[in-house]
Amino acid sequence: MENLKEQLSKLVELMGFNSSQLEVTEETRLLSITIEDEFLNTTRLPSVVLNLNRIARLMAKKMGIEPVVVDVNNYRRERERLIIELAKAAARRAIATKESVNLPAMNAYERRLIHAELSMRPDVATESVGEGKDRFVVVKAI
Repeated sequence: MENLKEQLSKLVELMGFNSSQLEVTEETRLLSITIEDEFLNTTRLPSVVLNLNRIARLMAKKMGIEPVVVDVNNYRRERERLIIELAKAAARRAIATKESVNLPAMNAYERRLIHAELSMRPDVATESVGEGKDRFVVVKAI
């Protein structure tokens, strides 16, 4: 894991960012990168996280290490928090109106977060609907 950390540090440095710091959480296999650079605004950050995550997974596979997750500037953590709050709000709305609530299209990981969060609630059910990039979660009151 230490070798992967060093390689990713070099990669981030080669990308030309002003200042960066990389921390590893072994238990959760999380590589948390903090980058201080004006280039990383709210529109660019999601693609940087996605691409660094893909590269880190490929590097880990090549090194024979279990898959890792990369988070840059806590983007992934904040996105997860936002999606869980969205799921809770959709459940409250579905119960209050007794109607199905369609959430926006999301990737598989984000849909899984919603299903997992609401699976503990006996008063709502969730279902993924649609195809490909248009797939979304429907929250229904029971």
